[in-house]
Amino acid sequence: MQDDLTLQAYHYDLPEENIAQYPADKRDQSRLLVLNRATGATDHLQFHDIVTLFSPGDTLVVNDTKVFPARLAGRKSSGGKAEVFLLNYPLPLPENDEKPGTLLFHAEALIKTSRPPKEASRIMFNEHYSCTLLENRGRGKWLITLALPAGGELHQLLTENGEIPLPPYIKRPSGPTSADTSRYQTIYADSPGAVAAPTAGLHFTKGLLRELRRKGVTLNTITLHVGYGTFAPVQVNDIADHVIHQEYVEISRQAADEINETRRKGGRVWAVGTTTARALEYAAKDDGMVKGLSEWCDLYITPGFTFRAIDNLITNFHLPRSSLLFMVSALCGRKQLLACYREAISRNYRFYSYGDAMAIIK
Repeated sequence: MQDDLTLQAYHYDLPEENIAQYPADKRDQSRLLVLNRATGATDHLQFHDIVTLFSPGDTLVVNDTKVFPARLAGRKSSGGKAEVFLLNYPLPLPENDEKPGTLLFHAEALIKTSRPPKEASRIMFNEHYSCTLLENRGRGKWLITLALPAGGELHQLLTENGEIPLPPYIKRPSGPTSADTSRYQTIYADSPGAVAAPTAGLHFTKGLLRELRRKGVTLNTITLHVGYGTFAPVQVNDIADHVIHQEYVEISRQAADEINETRRKGGRVWAVGTTTARALEYAAKDDGMVKGLSEWCDLYITPGFTFRAIDNLITNFHLPRSSLLFMVSALCGRKQLLACYREAISRNYRFYSYGDAMAIIK
């Protein structure tokens, strides 16, 4: 158990060619490694075969967060290039008394410029939209105010001047493409607020969800807005000392009741992605029943954690030494998980956001 808390224990070697740079041609034709966590047995399927693993009375819980165009290109007052990476969906402020009609929004952002910016400096996105840097929060992070003219719309600013922020390990000479606008988004994405996709959900299609419903599987939706902290490197040797990021979670009373009814009737709760698993475990009571809530989640799951709310997990393959790898290890065991990763590499699985998937079942 002691090894399970050291950062080095979560290292594995991944060839560069195994990092998926583009999604599969069709969502549900990615590959699926199935791990029975009780026996350690593995199986290799296509993702659309996942239907065979479900039983009538099970429930599938998905995260409906939607990635918004968080990476904005602008220019400083001096004319130099600037990039504003919004770390949360901008929140409206009260009407500005000094400039009546101007719409103001607060956000936290990473600012990238050729020279360190100063407080109160301004970045223009176009002739109508701009932001002002209010407070330096260190490591390139700033509290900013976005200013929109009367009649302006935040959606228009983000759509016209922003782009989908692909993860840093997707390295293409040309950057994001128009296809990423839809493919780096689940088909059930509905609640804007994420700067990274809940990638385990990228494999689902409308047809696949229909098949599951026909089999007697219920579908429930929660929201967890994936933050930039999901990519934050762990920089402590003892992973128990890592400070986990907060993410906003919303679980409706209806969703909680339906998930709890599945458990009462002996069905299994399937979480699509570590984001869904984190949200449900955060909301779980000692008896495994889930409560409805709307608040910030700071749950940090590492080996030794007792899962109460979920039975099975659908997830992608995660980066070495990452908090997501710790979480999945807590469910199925670090050694067993890394053995699966080695097997996946030997079979040329595709890793990370646009890669293949795992189903960890009992």
